[in-house]
Amino acid sequence: MSVYATLCLLAVMAMVISLINERFLKFQTTIAITAGALVLSLIIAIAGHVSWVTIDNQAADAINQLNFEDFLLKGMLGFLLFAGALGTKLPHLRDQKWEIAVLAMGSTLISTFFIGFALWGVVSLLGIDFDLIYCLLFGALISPTDPIAVLAIVKKMNAPRRISTQVEGESLFNDGFGLVVFVTIFAIAFGDTQPTFLSVSHLFLQEAVGGIVYGFVLGRVFHFLIKQTNQHSIELMLTMLVPTSGYVFAEVLHVSGPLAMVVAGLIIGNRTRSKGFSEESRQQLDHFWELVDEFLNGVLFLLIGMVMLAFSFHPEDWVLALAAIPLALAGRFVSVRTVYFGFNRFRTYNPWSVPILTWGGLRGGLSLAMAMSVPAGIMVVPDKGIDVREIILVMTYSVAVFSILVQGSSITPMIKRAKVWEQDNFRKPKR
Repeated sequence: MSVYATLCLLAVMAMVISLINERFLKFQTTIAITAGALVLSLIIAIAGHVSWVTIDNQAADAINQLNFEDFLLKGMLGFLLFAGALGTKLPHLRDQKWEIAVLAMGSTLISTFFIGFALWGVVSLLGIDFDLIYCLLFGALISPTDPIAVLAIVKKMNAPRRISTQVEGESLFNDGFGLVVFVTIFAIAFGDTQPTFLSVSHLFLQEAVGGIVYGFVLGRVFHFLIKQTNQHSIELMLTMLVPTSGYVFAEVLHVSGPLAMVVAGLIIGNRTRSKGFSEESRQQLDHFWELVDEFLNGVLFLLIGMVMLAFSFHPEDWVLALAAIPLALAGRFVSVRTVYFGFNRFRTYNPWSVPILTWGGLRGGLSLAMAMSVPAGIMVVPDKGIDVREIILVMTYSVAVFSILVQGSSITPMIKRAKVWEQDNFRKPKR
């Protein structure tokens, strides 16, 4: 099956699950698609195992041929981040700029080392020869929250403004810093040369700072171009060029494409929306990018549910997969709670901020894509053929699926309690 045919089939499956959910189940769409894909994957795997219908190998081949890592990081990611940033209000981000910066950098770093050392302790107790550097690598790829999952699930639940802004802003901006941490530890684990402070600083400046600067220039250029025309179709096509040609050129410049899409999307979604589009164009812009966002999210979350068909599972994998979930949650809580000790010295925050940021720190496709970049063949349990890549993939998958299905579907009561607190403490006085 060709890549195009696989994508068409995934789109059909996502739409069928969405229609069934809309008619009967009434779950949040991305949660329903992921759950439906997971159930379908289990049915295919079980049927293949008992030789009822032998399509499990063909399905795994189709997933592998699609190349999830490139499909997300070099294809869909630019569209999804740009679409998410278009709907984010810049004044809200300015109000929470220091909180977002500290969460995106400090919280990610704290979580990386907490999860890494905690996992090292677990594998040591289990007698599994899994080096500390690989544990830290897992901590680095699982610590950044996934903007796609967060924007698709948490953003639409109408949380209190400050909490919502922190969750959205952190997920949009922690990719650049998380990437530097991941690439640095990756180089130590698998590279021939040891990274230095200068090389890490250069990487951060080039990827993160370079991506922000490039995104600003890109946004300003397309802001100018959009203002030069009154044709609605041309305006929309110009916005399409940002996550396509703009994202590709970011790779040529070796700067962070995700950060560039976020910054450019914020400029076009705020400044250009108010000064470069007519009222009719604004409506078309919102409808068009909402459609793109919904379609790509459907395909992505279906793929997340089905990517398990490409994995190999051993008893050791199941144990570590179950252990990875509480470790990831504990790392998230410790990192958020730590930075909030500093935040509380300057502002008063909703007491539900830490629980919501912890439980709403979803992981998804981005963590899986980074896990799939880990090279195969470095054996941990040679007699069973278990290597580093398999263990990291299985742990990452368990955390991603748990966060989407369980955390994403159970965060609503926390948000409702946060709203009640806001109403009780910030109610306008009666005249």
